[in-house]
Amino acid sequence: MFEGFETRDVPGEGATIFCRIKGSGEPLLLLHGYPQTGAMWAPIAERLAKRFTVIVPDLRGYGRSSAPESSGGEGYSKRRMGADMVAVMRALGHESFYLAGHDRGARVAYRLAFDHPDRVRRLALLDILPTLEMWERIDASGMLSSYHWAFLAQPNPMPERLIASDPVFYLDHTLASWTKSKSTAPFASEALAEYRKSFSQPGGAHGPCEDYRAGATIDPADDAADRDAGRRLACPTLVLWGTDGTPAKSGDPLAIWRSWADKVEGQAIESGHFLVEEAPEETLAALERFFFKG
Repeated sequence: MFEGFETRDVPGEGATIFCRIKGSGEPLLLLHGYPQTGAMWAPIAERLAKRFTVIVPDLRGYGRSSAPESSGGEGYSKRRMGADMVAVMRALGHESFYLAGHDRGARVAYRLAFDHPDRVRRLALLDILPTLEMWERIDASGMLSSYHWAFLAQPNPMPERLIASDPVFYLDHTLASWTKSKSTAPFASEALAEYRKSFSQPGGAHGPCEDYRAGATIDPADDAADRDAGRRLACPTLVLWGTDGTPAKSGDPLAIWRSWADKVEGQAIESGHFLVEEAPEETLAALERFFFKG
């Protein structure tokens, strides 16, 4: 994976962020989701690097980035994780940039765009709805299919200890259950090995659990503050979602995002939750059309 990419450890805001970097064009930051690492972007990152300077970090608490101790999600709010990315991009010489995120990385991405609107030129969000909207819309069926939202947010150390008892089983089950094929077949063996290693390292579940604790408390409160104040995303925004993903089952993703952002376009991709790995060609084509406009 990532042939020809440079790897660097870059200071964030209280965390050390592992990054893969390649290219010489305009900067494009790619943020991964749960339960993955930056390796999820491998199917399309090299082709994007032909036109952009591509930066692929591991979020704090995931993969090869550091995992600061935290309680109640405080160290893993999307505001805090977005500040990491602003610091990383500044350290790499990029004051503004294009930004794409999947899953939790997309939650970091839109929070970053709210908090630092001058930094984000164009924003692509893959298979999410706003965090506050998710909590407001979830029903019994949604709680069964998205049980991890509540499970991972339980107080430390309950979910950490349960996951640590068999992390590879938990990871593989989670990945497979969110794909259209209900299997791990869409994931490259190298990427799958990296995800398993990340979850299996000592304390490997703590950062992701803190991420979800913030997602149950701090993050929706930040969303509510923006909505109540009438703040909206001003940058051009692309919304992509899987035909078999959660956003597709929760309403019209474009209509929902148009209540949060001024300039929204998007489409469904024939896939489950993991658009980049399940449908790389379609996802790449959509991202290229959007970012090349800028």
